[in-house]
Amino acid sequence: MALAAATQLSRVDEPCPAETELSGSAEAAEYIADRCLTDGPPGRVGLEIEAHCFDPADPLRRPGWAEIGEVLRPLPGLPGGSRVTVEPGGAVELSSPPLAGAPAAIAAMAADQAVLRAAFAEAGLGLVALGADPLRPTQRINPGPRYAAMEQFFAASHTGSAGAAMMTSTASVQLNLDAGRRSRWADRVRLAHALGPTMVAIAANSPLLSGEFSGWRSTRQRVWSRLDSMRCGPVLGLDGTDPASDWARYALKAPVMLVHAPDAIPVSRYVPFADWADGRVRLGGRRAAIADLDYHLTTLFPPVRPRGWLEIRYLDSVGDALWPAIVFTLATLLDDPA
Repeated sequence: MALAAATQLSRVDEPCPAETELSGSAEAAEYIADRCLTDGPPGRVGLEIEAHCFDPADPLRRPGWAEIGEVLRPLPGLPGGSRVTVEPGGAVELSSPPLAGAPAAIAAMAADQAVLRAAFAEAGLGLVALGADPLRPTQRINPGPRYAAMEQFFAASHTGSAGAAMMTSTASVQLNLDAGRRSRWADRVRLAHALGPTMVAIAANSPLLSGEFSGWRSTRQRVWSRLDSMRCGPVLGLDGTDPASDWARYALKAPVMLVHAPDAIPVSRYVPFADWADGRVRLGGRRAAIADLDYHLTTLFPPVRPRGWLEIRYLDSVGDALWPAIVFTLATLLDDPA
């Protein structure tokens, strides 16, 4: 998952004070639809690749937050320009800048991975690219208040075990692609979804979770399927002809997970964001503001997420022998009309 960082492709830069209170769900829908996809030529590719950090001398041990921090603190700027972040369970993520075409993105990410792996190897640690942690029980090591609040939210919504596994024991290869021309948005979003089952099957490499076989080739998919479909299910509407409006409806129906006040506070009851925006419910002692809507959107995890660009989020993390081919194939099928 990519909670900690996102590859920035494009965004609408219109002044809109974050503290501005929303007049209602209609304004919220317009705000979402206006910003979720950016009109322009396709072609740029950004990558986010996660890998589980482990101790080769003791594979059942989960390296701690401070231990991983000691490896990352002296890390120089990476040659491909990627940012490094650490996920709740200690998976390490590289998020690349957008580059022109899949070959450039693949080369930059491979160079950055080589530097990162060398740094962890020098510290006696390793990085393994699998869709799910095969051996260790779920455990959060990232002390960030957002992740602690997410744990509480999942527990209150009766998805505690799936939520913990999603946050701390899954890893992915994510592609970030330009939204493309407005006239092609609907076809492009439909194609990104239609390619999903085949690409998921190709990338599936996670039959184990916490030392047990799940019966799935991609246990990562099983974990995500057990979470709330209003937050993690596909965005596509009935006909898929207007993905911006589909996303706005999806986001407004999705229940609020966290309130930023300023640390994250979990919402333990079912409150669709539309109810907060319309003033039917007050959270954190107030009506929803633009900043609350922006924050809400970061807590929605569909397999294809519009963020000004398209985030393709459904792939298992895979090793060096496969991820470049998967990235090239998926980017080509979406970006090259021939």
